[in-house]
Amino acid sequence: MKRNLLEVSLIGILVLLTWLLLSDEPQPRNTQNICEIFKEKPHWYRAAKSASAKWNIPLTVPMAMMFQESSFRQDAQPPMQTFLGFIPIGRASSAYGFSQALDFTWDDYKKETNSIFASRSSFADSIDFMGWFIHKTHNINKVSKYNAQHQYLNYHEGWGDYKRKSYRHKAWLLRAAKKVKRRANLYSRQYKRCKTELNQKL
Repeated sequence: MKRNLLEVSLIGILVLLTWLLLSDEPQPRNTQNICEIFKEKPHWYRAAKSASAKWNIPLTVPMAMMFQESSFRQDAQPPMQTFLGFIPIGRASSAYGFSQALDFTWDDYKKETNSIFASRSSFADSIDFMGWFIHKTHNINKVSKYNAQHQYLNYHEGWGDYKRKSYRHKAWLLRAAKKVKRRANLYSRQYKRCKTELNQKL
């Protein structure tokens, strides 16, 4: 009996340690090259490919959007705002994690995809969320899934505000969207060169 309890305890400790190790996702060393990202983190590649197939999207678009949103940091969130320069009064929004998804949008995703345990600090869940959003943007606002610039504008503004062209007077956002477009194009060129090698290692 004591031996069985000891074995169960050891298994529990191993499971906990494994979970802690897997939940700690440091930034990729080279965020400028999608090939290097996926070579360093093959589990990210498997997750990105899965989201790409599931939502029928190019995996380079959500990767470029994710870089813009969080620079691939799993615990990214807006800076704390202060009153009088030192009294914390909360963050600008509820954006969190790899995808910087807002609370209410993340809740919609979990309900629609029946992903009740999805976490914004999980790369796999975050890339799937972004695939879901890109797919819905295509259906709602008829934006091509390959159009990284306008997909990002939808992602930032929301489908209703995008339709009302709220982004037109936001120069900083238009610049950011162009950066996403350039990065998606860069990642696409890089991915074409390493796709075969990455697939062979899966």
